[in-house]
Amino acid sequence: MYSAIMKRAIGEMRRSLEGQGFRMQSRIFSQHGRHEAAEDAPLMLVACSGGRDSLALAYCASIVCPMLGLRCGAVIVDHNIQRGSGAVAQKAADQCTSMGLTPVSVVSIRVQKSRAGEEADARDARYAAIVECAKRTGASAVLLAHTLDDQAETIIMGLMRSTGTQALAGMPAVSIKGDVRFIRPLLKLRRADTTQLCTVAGLEWWDDPTNGDGVAFSQRLPPEYPLRSRIRHDLVPFLDDFVGGDATALLTGNVRQAREDTEFLDASARDLAARSLHEASCDCDRKTLELSVEPLRTQHAALRKRVIVIALNRLGIPVSSRNVESIDGLIADWHGQGEVNLPLGFSANRQSNVIHLCKDGGHANR
Repeated sequence: MYSAIMKRAIGEMRRSLEGQGFRMQSRIFSQHGRHEAAEDAPLMLVACSGGRDSLALAYCASIVCPMLGLRCGAVIVDHNIQRGSGAVAQKAADQCTSMGLTPVSVVSIRVQKSRAGEEADARDARYAAIVECAKRTGASAVLLAHTLDDQAETIIMGLMRSTGTQALAGMPAVSIKGDVRFIRPLLKLRRADTTQLCTVAGLEWWDDPTNGDGVAFSQRLPPEYPLRSRIRHDLVPFLDDFVGGDATALLTGNVRQAREDTEFLDASARDLAARSLHEASCDCDRKTLELSVEPLRTQHAALRKRVIVIALNRLGIPVSSRNVESIDGLIADWHGQGEVNLPLGFSANRQSNVIHLCKDGGHANR
């Protein structure tokens, strides 16, 4: 007999998979008993860190995937940042194997430092390793263990970084990175739920020193701790006290509506970008993009600015609201102003009805 939280978690997992087309592979899987998935059945790959959330996800996947006739494996990424990380990764792999997951891969990586900071660098390196593993194993999708608590923290971080309506939309239930589909089946569960699931299943989880619970977090975290950790252990409890209730529920209450609005605007912006954004040659011998002003000039600012973000992303230029506003001024408030200086040596220059995005400052004098 499954507990109430186990039934709920299984239901969420099943709805997530079936919603992505991973339905029961054969009628035989509706019959009692355990049946082996076919060798060519879709493979679900659990991204497991050894923490409570990802172990709970692996446990649920080990139950639901066989119900549907799907194969289920796991990938564990060892970032080699903290002492003993190899042992933590191996223990996570052993627990996934004991649940019947196969294949189980431990991928050791070295995180390259950049101006983005260690947290962002580790995330980028982790996703790159997971994408490579998914392609190597032929996985149909990767399962991520983000919960409703993670969703609330992501919304707060987005609001702090001024990402507009995208911040309110939080993390999507499904996303694509490097042509690999990522699914988040636990977005409606809480961290307390995953803790309970691991306890019931007898799983021993590992707490990242900057993310765990207990005495270490009974006082304010020092500023050098990752932003997400300070939000989790300082800000969210303060907000709970301030509102006299569950701040996480309040923050995530309108995620679905915000996500639908954002997806509509993003799709419309992609269509507009296809008509107005073009690659071009330039004397600087580097990748150059041109924005045609005419298709953009009469569009709503929400769409214009999204097209600008698409352009900056294609060139690998860090996005800031100030730069987006300045480039939008070249479109909607053109009065002969000079170039807009952008990070990494890029600039935006308007000549006639075309805005050039490149590293060749000579555009301004043509």
